[in-house]
Amino acid sequence: MGLFITFEGPEGSGKTTQIRLLADWLGEQGREVLTTREPGGTRIGEAIRDVLLSPAHTEMCAEAEILLFSAARAQLVRETLQPHLMRGGVVLCDRFADSTLAYQGSGRLLDLDTLRQITLFATGGLIPALTICLDLPVVEGLRRKQGGDQAEWNRMERERLDFQERVRRGYLALAAAEPQRWFVLDALRAIEVIQTEIRQRVAALLP
Repeated sequence: MGLFITFEGPEGSGKTTQIRLLADWLGEQGREVLTTREPGGTRIGEAIRDVLLSPAHTEMCAEAEILLFSAARAQLVRETLQPHLMRGGVVLCDRFADSTLAYQGSGRLLDLDTLRQITLFATGGLIPALTICLDLPVVEGLRRKQGGDQAEWNRMERERLDFQERVRRGYLALAAAEPQRWFVLDALRAIEVIQTEIRQRVAALLP
């Protein structure tokens, strides 16, 4: 069985950059690395992503949102993640099941026990060996994203500040409840410093 690592955190925390740097380093070590994202990662998942994140779908209810995220996740696990892990590869995933508990649980205020049951069904019980949480104040993450074209912000990125604050608190609560799996890093620091700490933690898990 391979190594499954997920990256979580508020909007603008730098997950994409850190995943890319870690994937490059693991490739240099001769590891077979798969990088993917949620929602997405498969043809079906990318189609669902378009529906979920489109700013045009402001009427989407929270219950529909969680079921669509879970559908994309179920496809990703069966089609992509499990086969790669069974071959002994390393998977780096930009968001996974913990996002549901943070965004739809803490953010949307849906029942956490219900979300855990849905998520367990969707993932087939697949749990990351390591979840790296890049944490930073919500206002700083949104400020970083303002450097780009705000017209391209997706539906989740456009949510109100109080929603984003609940999501961040949700992530920190999840990390505190399961410290053996979570690795929380201050994302305000230099990219290179963060990457060094990530590599040290991942190196300890490599077979």
